[in-house]
Amino acid sequence: MIRAQRSTETGKIVLGLAAKSNLKPVTLELGGKSPFIVCEDADIDKAVELAHFALFFNQGQCCCAGSRTFVHERVYDEFLEKSKARALKRVVGDPFKKGVEQGPQIDSEQFEKVMKYIKSGVASGATLESGGERFGSKGYYIQPTVFSNVQDNMLIAKDEIFGPVQTILKFKDLSEVIKRANTTNYGLAAGVFTQNIDTANTLMRALRAGTIWINCFDVFDAAIPFGGYKMSGHGREKGVYSLNNYLQVKAVVTPLNNPAWL
Repeated sequence: MIRAQRSTETGKIVLGLAAKSNLKPVTLELGGKSPFIVCEDADIDKAVELAHFALFFNQGQCCCAGSRTFVHERVYDEFLEKSKARALKRVVGDPFKKGVEQGPQIDSEQFEKVMKYIKSGVASGATLESGGERFGSKGYYIQPTVFSNVQDNMLIAKDEIFGPVQTILKFKDLSEVIKRANTTNYGLAAGVFTQNIDTANTLMRALRAGTIWINCFDVFDAAIPFGGYKMSGHGREKGVYSLNNYLQVKAVVTPLNNPAWL
């Protein structure tokens, strides 16, 4: 059994190598472009903080990061202003120092990749609300970045950036946001922020993702299965479902009227 965990492109390579050798079983937990949906009845202050955490955790280098923040049009402006203010307050620096919330990207390659996506967002017409530049003069630090007026066809809304770049999109109703949230090659996770249980039930059933977090995000447990739909991989880790990856079914057939047994 091979377990691949990284980007979708890496997963394809691992799967191809397994196929060319001995067809070794492979489980894949890969990339994502997870929607974080803020409904009109949400507690905005709590939603802002949770959406901030969902995206900026670990410098944005998280496969299940809530990297598409969908916000209902009635609360969009308030959410945007508070998200911008929160990003500007985020403390960037040496991650070993007390009070620092964000360290550097993992290496120069990832740093350059994130910066290219930021430039792409500006070029495609999204509004850069905060950040967008290198932080400091040394290391691979990037300012916490927030984009508004993001459209679904922009690269920053389609590709996995894997960095501290929050993209905020506006929606009108549940049917619209369900369609847009599912229109992606990925399906690793999703977040839903609402005070209405009917809304939560509707979204958790409709969203095509392996994990749906309701009014929380990045909550894990050894008993909760984790894995993705579509290009986010297949197979599950943790929980009883993870055992299926390591088991095979055997069929045994015998006639009941075997004379030797009578």
